[in-house]
Amino acid sequence: MLLRDVVDLLHTWYPPSTADEHDAVGLVYGDPAQEVGKVLLAVDPTIEVAREAAAWGADLLLVHHPLFLRPVHGFAETTPKGRTLATLARAGCALLTSHTNADRAAPGVSDALAAALGLDHVRPLVPQGPPLDKLTVYVPEADAERVRRAVAEAGAGRIGDYESASFTTGGEGRFRPLEGARPAIGKVGSLEVVGEACIEVALARSLRESVVAAMLAAHPYEEPAYDVVELADAGTAGTGTGRIGAVAETTLGEFAAAVAAALPETAQGVRVAGDAQRAVRRVAVCGGAGDFLLDTVLRTDADVYVTSDLRHHPAAEFVEKDGPALVDVAHWAAEWTWLPVVEAKLRAALGDTVDTRVSTIRTDPWQFRT
Repeated sequence: MLLRDVVDLLHTWYPPSTADEHDAVGLVYGDPAQEVGKVLLAVDPTIEVAREAAAWGADLLLVHHPLFLRPVHGFAETTPKGRTLATLARAGCALLTSHTNADRAAPGVSDALAAALGLDHVRPLVPQGPPLDKLTVYVPEADAERVRRAVAEAGAGRIGDYESASFTTGGEGRFRPLEGARPAIGKVGSLEVVGEACIEVALARSLRESVVAAMLAAHPYEEPAYDVVELADAGTAGTGTGRIGAVAETTLGEFAAAVAAALPETAQGVRVAGDAQRAVRRVAVCGGAGDFLLDTVLRTDADVYVTSDLRHHPAAEFVEKDGPALVDVAHWAAEWTWLPVVEAKLRAALGDTVDTRVSTIRTDPWQFRT
């Protein structure tokens, strides 16, 4: 198995194009042509994890958090990050990052956290799909098929596993050509009534310019009537940020205890804001730092929100609004739940051609509390 094949597989599951604009994902180090026989999975690319990868003989270290999130001009071994990369390089171990692209994927990091906590009927808190447009164009009935074919060849009408998808209705088009016009139908100065087809087709927003150009080239009219509108994201693909689902009815105290039991042990443990006897049926989760979703969660029917790195003031103000309870867990522990899921996917896809291993090194920065 070549590194490029493993990278392509992981990018199929976690497309880099879905990552945040500021994020640094993808292959960080390694020759795409090198062979991969062992893959180590970890949350953080720390020096301890790099040494584990080297000692085990890993050919690829797959991590969630980027080694170089901010631009650097070098990676000398006088720096912690330089030492980490040098350790991997000397061992011939490539480094690949799947960060916010794995957060949004379906299934992704928040799905893994939801599954670890026993949530059912899970859906995204903030759905995210590829941006779509809808093209509507009016064309003489005799020319409708040519226009449909032209926009389809330009990439419009591709929905899931289908292509050439469109909808057509009939009607009348009315127009009067003025002086200087060169009408394909009718005469200058005369009102013309034409049987026309209204064609509607969805398209990726990135294809807007090419699809409209193809439509105009195939259309017989000098001045075609058409419009392009941007479609709202329906989240039909299941991708997006955060997740919300259901659990069997329990109390907040019992649920918090179940969270603690489901996640790897950390010095932080599980912090809870809310009445321990509060009923819990609906649960929102977000792997990693999730206070940016507090306002979104407040508008849901969630009874509790599980996430990490909640700050004092945002959490206090949230609680004052009598919304869901809060369960704050260690960032590393929440995202570690994703690693066994990826390992299982790799084993299913690659069989016995590649050995896999999930690092159990606790890279949470908090080591003890007193």
